[in-house]
Amino acid sequence: MALSQLEIEQLIERDKTHSCDAAPGTCVHLAGIASLPSRFGDFQAAAFYNNIDDKEHAAFIHGDICGSEAVPVRIHSECLTGDAIGSLRCDCRDQLESALKHIAGLPCGIMLYLRQEGRGIGLTNKIRAYGLQDQGFDTVEANHALGFPDDSRDYMVAAHMLKALDVKSVRLMTNNPKKIAGLEANGIVVRERIPHVMIANEFNRDYLETKAAKSGHLLELDEQSESIVA
Repeated sequence: MALSQLEIEQLIERDKTHSCDAAPGTCVHLAGIASLPSRFGDFQAAAFYNNIDDKEHAAFIHGDICGSEAVPVRIHSECLTGDAIGSLRCDCRDQLESALKHIAGLPCGIMLYLRQEGRGIGLTNKIRAYGLQDQGFDTVEANHALGFPDDSRDYMVAAHMLKALDVKSVRLMTNNPKKIAGLEANGIVVRERIPHVMIANEFNRDYLETKAAKSGHLLELDEQSESIVA
């Protein structure tokens, strides 16, 4: 069962007067919710805007999540090259599609889509980092060479989005402990971690191994066979 029109109106009205005391100066607002049937299943799309970076973020909601505990949630950071073009240098598109399919098969769940391209450094800098990787740098070394940390993402906005949707606690689909810490630091209760490991291919294996070795991601790549999806 999807969010009813009454629930949508109540969420939007309540969000107009919500308190941002937990993060002074930060304000994330729910702008609207509409139905969104997709090739993965039936969703409702929720649009958000914020005064941190003026970026628009989205939540794709399956089922009625209002007031619910232990809601399955995937936080996905935008990846134009992977999500739209099907790049094999990362596992982003595989993670996105797998999560949407999984959530669509559950009673309820949420995909948060954050505009944090390139782990927060933006598309231009991500392509510059790719150029350095072509010269032999790994992903972390390339970011450092450009003057960035290995991961510049922030999960304050994600936490505010979940609060605006009246989610009481989550089961987070992630391999990244920093996402759990980021949500918890912003007042979201994480009941459980759901592993979300994709099959490596010949182009992204080094990228995934660097995630595990240098960024603390919980991956077991040696147990997977390589596969390239055209």
